[in-house]
Amino acid sequence: MKKSYIYILGTLAVAALIIVGIHNVGNFVRHHQAESAPITIGSVGSDYDIWQHIAQSPEAKKAGLNLKVKEVTDSVQLNKGTAQGNIDVNAFQSWSYFEAYNKDNPSNQLGAIGTTYLEPMGIYSKKYKNVNDIPDGATIAFPNDPAGTARSLLLLQSAGLIKVKKNLGALGNIDQIAENPKHLKFKQIDDHTGPRVLGQVDAVLISNTVALTGHLHVLSDSIFHEKVNQSTKNNINILATAKGSIDNAKYKKLVALYHDKDIQKWIAKKYFGTKIEVQKPINDLK
Repeated sequence: MKKSYIYILGTLAVAALIIVGIHNVGNFVRHHQAESAPITIGSVGSDYDIWQHIAQSPEAKKAGLNLKVKEVTDSVQLNKGTAQGNIDVNAFQSWSYFEAYNKDNPSNQLGAIGTTYLEPMGIYSKKYKNVNDIPDGATIAFPNDPAGTARSLLLLQSAGLIKVKKNLGALGNIDQIAENPKHLKFKQIDDHTGPRVLGQVDAVLISNTVALTGHLHVLSDSIFHEKVNQSTKNNINILATAKGSIDNAKYKKLVALYHDKDIQKWIAKKYFGTKIEVQKPINDLK
């Protein structure tokens, strides 16, 4: 009887160890799968090309990051897909665009995880070589999103073409034009179509990321462009993810990877210094 009791206890102990072992193995497998699962990065234009390069770089391998890059040309859908978890991280937008999106989409919120770069918006024209040559009644096209509109109006003011109202903030609309001495006409467009409409209007304001897709170089091809410095927080580009994922350790590694010195050397050479690295805490933009 005593031997049977000891045998039963031994059997139970072995069974318990097996169960614990299976549980630990399961945890190990799940952890390994989570660590090795690719991070899907959604992007567009030159940002897509940058992340394609980063994904295949030895720096990504050294960081232990498996990256999958997906091109999504609809900016709003890219943000919604990220907020819903279909895309892990996206790379394409400025801080002001990010804030405008969150304001308009309370049920699909994003969180910012890191800064990337700053680049100038330019005024381009096939008809005129100087902004002073733009005549009365000319048609000027610029982005139709609130962040792009505000940025465009400020650039037109810097060029001496209009004056804006004092209350113009990071988000704007045409009604915030205070003075239009040349009686300019304005056409608002999807930012990504800027290079395509260049021959249809007198001048177009295009962000540098989009300009590059149309083989335009802001420093040599624009007739006027923004002065760029790191204090212009609204125009700083960021990496964004679903609001509940901002503390993800792998995403923090991703931000650090973008700022790797060898990655930055490649970006500077590829884009002729038009993408100025910005490495700031997100709290500095709030």
